[in-house]
Amino acid sequence: MKLSRLAMVLFGLFLVGSVRVEAGDGPAPVKVMSFNIRYSTAPDGENHWNKRKAFLADTIKAFDPDLLGTQETRPDQRDYLADQLPKYGVFAAGREDGKEKGETTAVYWRKNRFEKMDGGHFWLSPNPDEVGVVGWDAALPRMATWVKLRDRKAPDAKPLFFLNTHFDHKGKKARVESAKLFRRQIDKLSIGCALIMTGDFNSGEGSEPYQNLFGKYEDKPSPLVDTYRVAHPSRQKNEGTGNGFSPKATTGARIDWIGCSRDWTVQSAAIDRTIREGRTPSDHFAVTAVLKR
Repeated sequence: MKLSRLAMVLFGLFLVGSVRVEAGDGPAPVKVMSFNIRYSTAPDGENHWNKRKAFLADTIKAFDPDLLGTQETRPDQRDYLADQLPKYGVFAAGREDGKEKGETTAVYWRKNRFEKMDGGHFWLSPNPDEVGVVGWDAALPRMATWVKLRDRKAPDAKPLFFLNTHFDHKGKKARVESAKLFRRQIDKLSIGCALIMTGDFNSGEGSEPYQNLFGKYEDKPSPLVDTYRVAHPSRQKNEGTGNGFSPKATTGARIDWIGCSRDWTVQSAAIDRTIREGRTPSDHFAVTAVLKR
C-alpha cells in the first residue's frame, strides 16, 4: 500500500523528532581531567616539582577542564594550582588530619559553570568517617573528596556529585575494599545526582577493584561506566598512565580512571601524552573525558 504525500511528510517529521541531536541539545559538555601530579617533596632531581610545576599548570590550562581531580596534592601544590587557575573553586583536606597535613585529593571546578552546594571527605577504611586512619593493609592513610555542584547552565537539572580519590599503592586488600566502600558511599551520598568520579586507583583494567567499581557488586549493576573504555571499546597495548617521568612508558596498566553515571553521554576520552623538551609534567599522564547530559 502506497503512502499519501501527506502521510510520508508526517512520517518523516516523526523520524526527525525521534532522533536525539547533540548540537544545541541541553547544556554545554563538561570537560573532566584527572591528574596525579606527584607530591612536591619527592626527591625527583630534574623532575622535582619546582622544575615542572609551570609545565604541569600549562598542561591543565591547555585542556581547559570544567572539573579537575588531582592526586598526591600537598597543600603547597593545591595553593599553587589555585593561584594558577583563578577561575576555579577548590576543595581539599590533608589525609593525615583532615586539615592541612599530608597529601590531598583536591577537586577544582570552574566557578562560572558550577556552584558548590555541599562537600565532604571520607577515609578509605572500615570507618570512613574516622580522620587519618589507615585502612586494611594499606601503607598510608587514603581518602576521597567530594563536592555536590549545581550546573549554572542547567539550573533545573539534577545536581552533579563529583568524587576524587587515590587508592593505596601497596595494599591489595585495601584497593579491593576501597572499591567496595566507594559503591556504598556513592549509594549513600549521591542520591538524586549525576555522578563523575576521578582518581588514581593503582589497579589495572579487569582487576578486582575495577570490577567492584564498574561491574556488579552485591548483585547490583554499577551506577558508573569507564569513560575511556566507552570511547575506545577495543583495548590497546599503549594505554598505560603511570610513566615514571618517561615519555615512552605507555605500555603499562591504565590505573587512572574517569567514571561517570549512565545519564551522561561520553563524547570523548583520552590519555594526555603532553611532552615538552623530552619531559613529562608528572610521573602519570593525565586522563580526560568530555561528557554531555
